[in-house]
Amino acid sequence: MQPSRVASPVWRVVAASLLAAAALGAPIAAAAPADGARPARLEVWDLKLGTRVAELPDGFIDYACGTNGGPPSAPLADWRDFARCRGEPSGLHEVYFRYDDELEYWAKANHLVAQMEQFSGTKTYGFPITTSALIDDQGVLRGVRVVSDPRGDTQNRDEAYLLRNFLNSRFGRESWTCERLPPEDGETPVMGIFIKERCRKEIDADTTASLATRHLRKTGQSQFDARTGRETAGQFESNVRFELVRGSR
Repeated sequence: MQPSRVASPVWRVVAASLLAAAALGAPIAAAAPADGARPARLEVWDLKLGTRVAELPDGFIDYACGTNGGPPSAPLADWRDFARCRGEPSGLHEVYFRYDDELEYWAKANHLVAQMEQFSGTKTYGFPITTSALIDDQGVLRGVRVVSDPRGDTQNRDEAYLLRNFLNSRFGRESWTCERLPPEDGETPVMGIFIKERCRKEIDADTTASLATRHLRKTGQSQFDARTGRETAGQFESNVRFELVRGSR
């Protein structure tokens, strides 16, 4: 992968410079204009584990039952409808949500091109993501799930695996226990890079972070079409899956 692609666009460089200020559960906010007119926008990192659903911030949109980090299923009115979602094997209920798009419209109204890109859709560190909350039977937030969104364009998906670097930095690069999985039959690198890794870290006595990264071509996928010799588009898998879960005390 060419360095120029990894370093662009500019917001990823800006996000990297903010990592030193990121603490567990602390949001990373973009700079507001001097007049303070920019609307506020909540992110997944603003959700505090251990909070009851009645006390969770209601600044998100499109609540729905989650599908294990995938697209939404049955729509919900808000967090309090969590019990309508079938429990996972862990017993937790997954509630999908999206970031409010008011900030994107604000940027468009003010002709702020960089901010239009930054605040379009649901993203973290500039990467499109699917976000969900994991809620127990008692209505307490026990975890959050962040999965890179595979619906982006080819270039965005090609760089999706880089999200792991930002998440590593956010929660500290040390003390992760990682397992690098070998290629299965037919799995090959993408532009010389092959990643199939599962990592885990104990944040504290009650909280565990898990991070899975994949960047590879699966059986039948190829950079070039065998018949025409032309370069293919989208024939690869590049994704990150992150969960932060706190047990009940």
